[in-house]
Amino acid sequence: MASFKPTKVQVYPKLGEKVTQDTLYWKNYKAPVQIKEFGAITNIDFSPVAPHNFAVTAFTRIHIYGPFSQEPVKTFTRFKDTAYCGRFRSDGQLLVAGCEDSVVRLFDVSGKVALRMFRGHTKAVHVTDFTSDRYQILTGSDDYTCRLWDIPNATELTTYHEHTDYIRCGVTSKLNRDLFITGSYDHTLKLFDARVDKSVITMDHGQPVESVLLYPSEGLLVSAGGRYVKVWDLLKGGQPLVSLKNHHKTVTCLCLSSNGQRLLSASLDRHVKVYSTTNYKVVHNFDYAASILSLALAPDDESIVVGMTNSVLSIKHRKSPEESKEIPGQQRQRPSYRVFVKGKNYVPKQDDYLVSKPVKQHLAKYDKQLKKFNVSKALDTALEVHRKPEITVAVIKELDRRGTLKNALAGRDEQGLSQLLNFLIGNLVDSRFAPVLVTAAEMILDIYQSVIGQSAVVDRQLLRLQELLEREIDYQQDLLEVLGMLDTMFASSLPRKEVPCSALSRLKSDTDSTPFLNL
Repeated sequence: MASFKPTKVQVYPKLGEKVTQDTLYWKNYKAPVQIKEFGAITNIDFSPVAPHNFAVTAFTRIHIYGPFSQEPVKTFTRFKDTAYCGRFRSDGQLLVAGCEDSVVRLFDVSGKVALRMFRGHTKAVHVTDFTSDRYQILTGSDDYTCRLWDIPNATELTTYHEHTDYIRCGVTSKLNRDLFITGSYDHTLKLFDARVDKSVITMDHGQPVESVLLYPSEGLLVSAGGRYVKVWDLLKGGQPLVSLKNHHKTVTCLCLSSNGQRLLSASLDRHVKVYSTTNYKVVHNFDYAASILSLALAPDDESIVVGMTNSVLSIKHRKSPEESKEIPGQQRQRPSYRVFVKGKNYVPKQDDYLVSKPVKQHLAKYDKQLKKFNVSKALDTALEVHRKPEITVAVIKELDRRGTLKNALAGRDEQGLSQLLNFLIGNLVDSRFAPVLVTAAEMILDIYQSVIGQSAVVDRQLLRLQELLEREIDYQQDLLEVLGMLDTMFASSLPRKEVPCSALSRLKSDTDSTPFLNL
């Protein structure tokens, strides 16, 4: 008895990914190096000076990693509670960090003990940064205040009480030591001038603000909060320019590429989006294993460092020119690959005795039903595979080949017929499936034309199917008209070949000498 042959699911060609310069640039990174930290990684900051070490703030520690080290080269552990926002000074010699215990600590990168401890906040300090003159520190806290501190004297200079909720992000101007911006959970962004006792510009983000970023020119400000990334024009008094909504969950951090032409945003939805700063369209996307809390780019985009909620630090290094020259379509084979192909090409010799091992055939659920000639159940099982219409189309094609498609489609109740019509509505106009599904649709209309009008659900779906087909026919007609216009344009643009005069005179003499033509 012949063995049952499983249904052959046709492999349809996929639309090729559009390869742009951004795709090539952002895909030119090695496989990520993953390091397990002691807790959720809330902040990553690169040192502005070579060799561009980066500080990772996680739980009660701040680890400093070298550009290519997988072990910290320095660790600061003098925190009584969770540390926040470890940031380098512009000369890379000092590092400041906030803490859950409301104390701000200043460290020498080459030492271990805190050089200064700034006390004054009453709740956790989540925001720290140095001013551009290197002698002052900005802090923002859950006590709704932001403060400026003098480093040499370890004293508080100014306190601002304008926010009405937690201050969770802030940034200082690199061009003016007196300007700084804070973002709060009260949905506002405030631009402060240290020479004035109150904020000079207030912007409403509309969501709790998680991150702020200044462009290098400092004429534009980017804010992130909720699912939105918004761009503001500071030169026009904080006028909103762009509002982006490309993430599915809260956006947690922002950063700019080294040339300032690409903006990166990371979110709890495990994605990092890369935007062009000219039109703010997404040009690339990175996927990660867990929700992202922090993101940083090394100078010249040599590394992408991401901190996640599962305490994993992911580091991607840019490939060297030699590694980038590898053939893109040719994937490197893992060493274990040899194990699977070993002996595949072995040809038995004349005296060898071949021991055949029976191979157990594993059938899909729809094939099991087809083997039992349960054609209706086979079609129902194939329809349950929502994400792979190729399987359902393959089963319909097999049933049509057997001549049992009409039996599989007949005898259905309202729910079964509705499921079939839903599948047709979703896939009928797909050029890959249309030749098979048009036959099925015609059979359904022939079988169930007598019950039209008895079910409101089925009637609505049939009307949707009719509208879909009419719209598709209109599209096809429009396309044919466009093709006709293009053919005319191409034909008129072709260069015309001129016939030489000698050929014309010869043709004329030939016609004169032909009696038939003279008649």
